[in-house]
Amino acid sequence: MNQILVADSVGKRFANRWVLRSASLRAVRGELRALLGRNGAGKSTLLRIGAGLIGADTGNVRFNGVVRERPRLTILAREGLCFVPDHDLLSNSFTVREHLEFVRQEGDEHDAVDRVAARLSLEALLEARPHELSSGERRRAEVAFAAMRRPACLLVDEPLRNLSPIDAERLLTVLREMATEGCAVVVTGHEVPALLAAAHHVTWCTSGTTYEMGPPFMARTDDRFVRDYLGSPGG
Repeated sequence: MNQILVADSVGKRFANRWVLRSASLRAVRGELRALLGRNGAGKSTLLRIGAGLIGADTGNVRFNGVVRERPRLTILAREGLCFVPDHDLLSNSFTVREHLEFVRQEGDEHDAVDRVAARLSLEALLEARPHELSSGERRRAEVAFAAMRRPACLLVDEPLRNLSPIDAERLLTVLREMATEGCAVVVTGHEVPALLAAAHHVTWCTSGTTYEMGPPFMARTDDRFVRDYLGSPGG
């Protein structure tokens, strides 16, 4: 298993409430991993700790095999990590094309932006600004922005929220393709059927900790996961 990012035994407290007590996050090259759990379980917090956006109270973060005492996204990003939050990644001051050109990698072919845009069906939207896009179009533009950076590790928080089934399928297809090409991809979300269909591996976040469920077919046969999560309203 080629783990590029490991956040291990993570604990995080906000005020007097422990959101996470002993949780772990693993991003593995070549895999799309789904981090599932109920609202408030700590999925986004765990993702943000792994990305270096917030610090953990306990535990540690390793990236590229090196323990990071004080991980910071600005530093991890230079080493190949990309984090897509659940909203407001792109600025309304720039068009979609300008965003993609900004993160275009040195040595990319001249049509790299157009190829990434085509991959996410954004060709007709390149001159639009984020506020002019639908929620599905905006999420596709955000993933295109991440794809242009050719990350080694991609963390995406709630990519399917409020998306149509067509947009969700298109987005997951690209994320899975990126994983197949060698990127380590982790996504959160509540769109269980779609995520289980796309993921290589499932991690369940519940009661302040995490459980590695394995491939989706194994998660579907775990009695506690099925009873406490898949069987929950809105799960």
